[in-house]
Amino acid sequence: MYINKALIYGNLTRDPELKSLPSGSQVCEFGVATNRVWKDKNGVKQESADFHNIVVFGRQAELVKQYLNKGAGVFLEGRIQTRSWEAGDGTKRYRTEIVADRIQFGPKSGATSASSYEQKDSGDKSKNKEAEVPAIEYPEEEINSEDIPF
Repeated sequence: MYINKALIYGNLTRDPELKSLPSGSQVCEFGVATNRVWKDKNGVKQESADFHNIVVFGRQAELVKQYLNKGAGVFLEGRIQTRSWEAGDGTKRYRTEIVADRIQFGPKSGATSASSYEQKDSGDKSKNKEAEVPAIEYPEEEINSEDIPF
């Protein structure tokens, strides 16, 4: 048995394009960029980016078009596929893409951060941000390891 599985986490390089097939099924195409960081033999940090063409079908295609846009993070799972066609000038063209089976949207930009705990209506700007974040309260008594049931 052979395995053709791709797991990708990256950012969209362009807005998703939604199209309809003659059968009425929806198909969405977009690009995702991933990167890799390593140190070369001299200890210098190197970085390279790879760009992937993604295709998704059906209801997931509609959701991708509705909720994702350029720059959004996405985790996807699918299979690698190469398709070929003959261009108008008679040359044979190839395109390798990932046909996504599962897609998880990454965190939204502007997600909850420490700054969201600031008091919005307070006129006092000198308050420390750390004082605004609720602290964890630990029990004062000691825990006996023999009391733990496992």
